[in-house]
Amino acid sequence: MSLLDHPDAKAFLLHWGEMGTQWGVNRSVSQVHALLYLSDRPLPADEIVDQLGLARSNVSTALKELQGYAIVRRVHVDGDRRDHFVAELDLWEMLTRIAAERKRREIDPTIALLGELAQRLAQDKSAPAHVRDRIVRMHEFMSTLGTWYEQVRVLPKPTLVTLMKLGGKIARFLPGAKDKTPPLD
Repeated sequence: MSLLDHPDAKAFLLHWGEMGTQWGVNRSVSQVHALLYLSDRPLPADEIVDQLGLARSNVSTALKELQGYAIVRRVHVDGDRRDHFVAELDLWEMLTRIAAERKRREIDPTIALLGELAQRLAQDKSAPAHVRDRIVRMHEFMSTLGTWYEQVRVLPKPTLVTLMKLGGKIARFLPGAKDKTPPLD
């Protein structure tokens, strides 16, 4: 019996694939991840192909992408020469790995480009002042975001969980800030 014979498992897999497309991730990649996440055992690529009805090349590409994010890894199963795959099950670990890879792929190159542009614009007196100002402000904003991420990512998991649960209530610990978050209880 396939995992996807269960309607809730299938609903999760279809939603995860759709959600992935909203985040800029290929639907097949997201569906392979969902299948591996729900699986109670390591799966070989050919079984992933069969269960999802995807082309072998799509599954191979998806597995490489997911391994690049370090949220899926290859494992060996005794008595079977095929490679099998498992998903990271620790949700915090999954989140931090995805965030780190997205930052590396998307945020870091943007910060670098904005830094170069800001330096050039500082010397270019012919550039419109509003363009210079907006690029410099965007560079400062993105750099601050990157610095914040680097500081937060090294916090212990229990601290991150506490921060997340505090939400907007963290403002009461900051001088001059007001907590506008309604109480949860």
